Amino acid sequence: MAIRQLPEILINQIAAGEVVERPASVVKELVENALDAGATRVDIDLEEGGVRLIRIRDNGGGIAPEELPLAVSRHATSKIASLDDLETVATLGFRGEALPSIASVSRFTLASRRPDAEHGSALQIEGGRLGEVMPRAHAPGTTVEVRELFFNVPARRKFLRAERTELGHIEEWLRSLALARPDVELRVSHNGKPSRRYKPGDLYSDARLGETLGEDFARQALRVDHSGAGLRLHGWVAQPHYSRASTDQQYLYVNGRSVRDRSVAHAVKMAYGDVLFHGRQPAYVLFLELDPARVDVNVHPAKHEVRFREARLIHDFVYRTLQDALAQTRAGALPADVGVGAAAFGIGGGAAQGGAGYAAGASAGYPGVGNGSGYASWAPSQAPLGLRVDEARAAYAALYAPAAGSALRDDGQPVLSGTGLPATAHDSGVPPLGYAVAQLHGIYILAENAEGLIVVDMHAAHERIGYERLKQAHDSIGLHAQPLLVPMTLAVGEREADTAEREADTLASLGFEITRSGPQSLHVRSIPALLANADPEALLRDVLGDLREHGQSRRIATARDELLSTMACHGAVRANRRLTVPEMNALLRDMEATERSGQCNHGRPTWARFTLGEIDRWFLRGR
Repeated sequence: MAIRQLPEILINQIAAGEVVERPASVVKELVENALDAGATRVDIDLEEGGVRLIRIRDNGGGIAPEELPLAVSRHATSKIASLDDLETVATLGFRGEALPSIASVSRFTLASRRPDAEHGSALQIEGGRLGEVMPRAHAPGTTVEVRELFFNVPARRKFLRAERTELGHIEEWLRSLALARPDVELRVSHNGKPSRRYKPGDLYSDARLGETLGEDFARQALRVDHSGAGLRLHGWVAQPHYSRASTDQQYLYVNGRSVRDRSVAHAVKMAYGDVLFHGRQPAYVLFLELDPARVDVNVHPAKHEVRFREARLIHDFVYRTLQDALAQTRAGALPADVGVGAAAFGIGGGAAQGGAGYAAGASAGYPGVGNGSGYASWAPSQAPLGLRVDEARAAYAALYAPAAGSALRDDGQPVLSGTGLPATAHDSGVPPLGYAVAQLHGIYILAENAEGLIVVDMHAAHERIGYERLKQAHDSIGLHAQPLLVPMTLAVGEREADTAEREADTLASLGFEITRSGPQSLHVRSIPALLANADPEALLRDVLGDLREHGQSRRIATARDELLSTMACHGAVRANRRLTVPEMNALLRDMEATERSGQCNHGRPTWARFTLGEIDRWFLRGR
């Protein structure tokens, strides 16, 4: 078969297959063009889910009449002019493919007016056939009408979904845009009826966040803002208990561009590690800013993907930033500006030295109840965790001193001057988790704080406290390698062998001593001592896979943490054990001082808060 040059209209329709997947793709390309033109307001009118009509109006800079035909020509753009421009491009669009591709598969009208022009101009295209530029009354800005999408490509049209489905894809993309560009007003109508309006506001406006992702997300989100190594990561991450069954609330923006990136997604999932319930997905809105020269956005025609020049650095930066942010989610939301670290609270220390422990006068470590308490001793199988309570209380007392005129009772609870009652909810000295007032069914601690009622799952809370202590202890001594009596030879693929050779130092830090014994074989001389009972071959293959794809691996740490989690679970206080008030208060104070204490080792919440207003509503008070 002879080689021939394809006609221009066919070339555009082939390109449309990459750029124009569905109506949402058209809306994306046209709205991004409007934003690149400096628009601060964009109106989107739709009919039949965008299949019958998509009309985008903006108040941007407009297009000169003589440039209208050029605007719908392939690879014509105002955004780049050289290779240097391409390597540092900051605009959302730059390829010059969108308008001609859309025009080739629709009945297309482009109308525009420059701010300094007396009138506007319009150009019509039907199925790729160019019409004449005609004068038209038009406000400053640009209007693009796309009618009967895929009218001349029946094979593409039949793959479109129901009207509601196509509209849903458009609305989802607009939500993503609204999060990234809160300075732009977006008005949407469907079938002649207004359906959505995003009012302009500040980037960190709770109103825009709640409007797009819901008030629940806005209430549960943690602000993140960290810079380093020429990178900045800012935005919001939801607290672990606000997890999702799917990835529908995961938004990543690189230099303002909404993208999908496996490496960053992996880093986020790693950061949530042991605070996310099994099978659940984190929710986040993250903005990554870096020099445009360090990221390649010219990877895919639809620009959904990017390629980082320093992928390992960015993966580690995202992971460390989010891990540190989530580590501060202590129970009771201890203020971040207190200025006292975990060490000041005695986390990771040994047994309590005098003072009130979990059981005054009992054995040094918790759990343990004094002989005079009236309750049986704990089962011997529960190893004491030795939480340091006296130092924690001393440090905490310095932060939350009782109000003037108050004093401390023998059990450590503040009392109002001249009374024998605990401090009221209005006392400024009440700590975040308050003071214990009762125990419910031997499972939950009930406490009163300044806002209302706190309910704590004592086993889950103590489990997390013990787990964090064990992790800190093992982090301080590092991972030890256990030499194998008989070195193991492992048959691997050539890529795995190359990775093992290249990452020998990293593997050694994880406890693996490995040498390459052939093109497709490895000699394993030692493995991590803590995981001696694990399957070393499967573990090593998983680690090599992570190193090849992401530049680092948390497999060893995850396996270690699972073991420590089990140890902490077995050592934690069990249900149906009665605690004294000092014991309950000591547990609350340690929760406030322990990182990630809002979730147990399995990702379940350890505490809940019921405000006084909520409780009043239960009883219809104030109505």
